[in-house]
Amino acid sequence: METFESRVRAEFAPKSTYLNTASCGLLPARTVEALRVAVEAAAGGRPTDMFADVEAARASFARLVRVPAHRVAAGASVAVYSGVVAASLPEGAEVVTAEGDFSSVVNPFHLRGDLKVRTVPLEEVAEAVRPGTALVAVSAAQSADGRIADLPAVRAAARAHGARTYVDASQAAGWLDLDADADDYVAAVAFKWLMCPRGVTFLVVPEDLGGLRPLFAGWVAGERPWDSCYGPIAELAHSARRFDESPALFSYAGGRRSLELVEELGVSAVRAHDLALADRFRAGLRSLGHEPVPAPGSPIVSVPGLGDRQGELSTAGLELSARAGRLRAAFHLYNTEADVDRLLDVLAG
Repeated sequence: METFESRVRAEFAPKSTYLNTASCGLLPARTVEALRVAVEAAAGGRPTDMFADVEAARASFARLVRVPAHRVAAGASVAVYSGVVAASLPEGAEVVTAEGDFSSVVNPFHLRGDLKVRTVPLEEVAEAVRPGTALVAVSAAQSADGRIADLPAVRAAARAHGARTYVDASQAAGWLDLDADADDYVAAVAFKWLMCPRGVTFLVVPEDLGGLRPLFAGWVAGERPWDSCYGPIAELAHSARRFDESPALFSYAGGRRSLELVEELGVSAVRAHDLALADRFRAGLRSLGHEPVPAPGSPIVSVPGLGDRQGELSTAGLELSARAGRLRAAFHLYNTEADVDRLLDVLAG
């Protein structure tokens, strides 16, 4: 009988103590094999149907975030989709964002130049929404330190004042239970906790497409893409596919298999595994006299005062990040209690 642990062992064999999923997830064996097959087929002049891989990946992500696939666009960058959302706002519209949020989420709103962007502490985002606020843009989990946004409170405040919500789930999709139907727009790169190759990104839009314009529409945005290769597109896709970027096909050929694995394991099981390791690390840190940034319920642990040890840890075979001057550890399904204990031992000297 297959177990969570046996399935994970069959897919991963890290050559280091890898605790850096918040930067980039490891590729499962099935994903590596799919990439190999796709590359060799293309090199041999008999390429596989990687557009079918795009559709399979789109459907898989849709199931993971509980929306129909026709509401999901497939692209390569959260920043591009943030730009599309920013372009939909009228001049002078107010946007509420969180302090220190990831640049791909907030930059497009600042760069419009004619929007009123208010930045507040993450814990105050919901109460910052007021009459006249048009949009709240926030990450579900903060890249720098793993803090989780109070999305139910943000949604309630937005609805009370007629505002829309835009959530970046890049640091949450794959371990946090997400219901994308509860927000207006949800974007996520998939190369972190969903363990896809870089180049796989999704955007969830409302049934009515949320007033967005497909500003970068190419041939894949047509209702019949292969009939939309030349001249203006006669008919845009009736679904979120009108917001597709021309896909990085090899990335999707592999990404399809990574998303398949997440579905097989189940987000709730991944979450339980990840959080148990993060909590073990937090307890160990406190025994060493270090207090991590409070981020309950998150597999990302940020430790003040230890950022300068990232290089030393890497030399010792432990891969973590230094972010915002702090040491950032990120625990995912291929990590073990032994990984946590080894990190604590090295930190203890």
